[in-house]
Amino acid sequence: MIHYVTQNGIGNAWVANELSRVEAGGVPYVLHSMRRPDKLLHGSAWALRLNEATRVIYPLPPLGLLLSLLLAPLLFGGRFFAALSNALFGRREHLRARAAGIAHLAVACHWARQLRRGAEPVTHIHSQWINSCGTIAMDGAWLLDVPYSFTGHATDLYRDRCALLDKIARADFIVCISEFHRRFYLEHGARPEQLIVAYCGIDPAVFYPPATSTAAPDRPYRIVASGRLVEKKGFAYLIDACRLLADRGERFDCVIGGSGPLESELRAHVARVGLADRITITGQALLQEKIIDFMHGGDVYVLPCVWAADGDVDGLPQMLMEAMASGLPAISTRLVGIPDLIRDGETGLLVPPNDAAALADAIARLMHDRALGHRLADDGRRWVHQRFDLRDCLEPLIERYRQRLGLARHDAVAAAPAHPPQQMSRV
Repeated sequence: MIHYVTQNGIGNAWVANELSRVEAGGVPYVLHSMRRPDKLLHGSAWALRLNEATRVIYPLPPLGLLLSLLLAPLLFGGRFFAALSNALFGRREHLRARAAGIAHLAVACHWARQLRRGAEPVTHIHSQWINSCGTIAMDGAWLLDVPYSFTGHATDLYRDRCALLDKIARADFIVCISEFHRRFYLEHGARPEQLIVAYCGIDPAVFYPPATSTAAPDRPYRIVASGRLVEKKGFAYLIDACRLLADRGERFDCVIGGSGPLESELRAHVARVGLADRITITGQALLQEKIIDFMHGGDVYVLPCVWAADGDVDGLPQMLMEAMASGLPAISTRLVGIPDLIRDGETGLLVPPNDAAALADAIARLMHDRALGHRLADDGRRWVHQRFDLRDCLEPLIERYRQRLGLARHDAVAAAPAHPPQQMSRV
């Protein structure tokens, strides 16, 4: 049995997407979550059933936690003292990371004691993200003497990094969601044989280009963007790029779909540059069933990702894949894993991050060269189908699980559900 550890269960769409393919591949698993998700992004019976079956780690029972700590030396022997030594003296980024690691070892002791007593065998532990839940996964696997692996994304590798070098050293394997991530792990001491590349893909069958253009011939060129209204999405630079386009006399409008903590700030920014009549911020998360209509209402999709001041960054935005699969030409920035998806001038356009002028130039280029936009849209959609199809791109990870569980491929396929669950969409 593969035991997954996550931060908020299937409150994150990618966890649901990955587990849908793991299940379809006939790999048995149990999902553990540090906390219950605030909301689910899909209402399917499969998602509701998985959410109900998720084992939630927090809140911890104080007496149970104390008992687990007292019993840990007896239950886990020398492995407990080795893990404790690592928490106290191992490589850490700063004092806060060390304190958090010690606290998470206590959590891991309680969690591992529960797993030890549970009915499901613990063959392998995998952490989706490698910050706090990754510490619990590493220590829990250490205590139980089973291998562990992890998938790193962005925030967990930068802003919330904790014991990363030790986690890399102890991992049985590491899932790289882009070539950027592969290089990153090698630079931080990973062995090449530890690394497998498995993109965070989508199910392209869920997305499709419009059959015919439904836009009125005199409608302004429409720029669409979407995502949480947070700094790393770079929406402030899109607003500035729109101001530059307006100053050049270009005819356009822009819709930014999403909600988040920067909504008021971004609305004030729109008012400050005098574009309230051209830029709409919906203030609403883009729901699964609305993505196609949203994308089909635009002429170009723009996601100008940046490094946030606190170190947060997007790894490989799923929304870009969804836009490209929906038939839109896409513009984004040369950041982290995005160049794996958008090959500049071939499957979309890339500009430097934090550069509103370059962004405005790229938008204007597609605005005035519709043939280029159509070619990029067609080639971008084919690229998503070829390289980022969820049904294929996770096969390296699933095959590694099969090897760990001793499953032959035909055994796994025979055990797969007849109707695998559909993809969840990130909003």
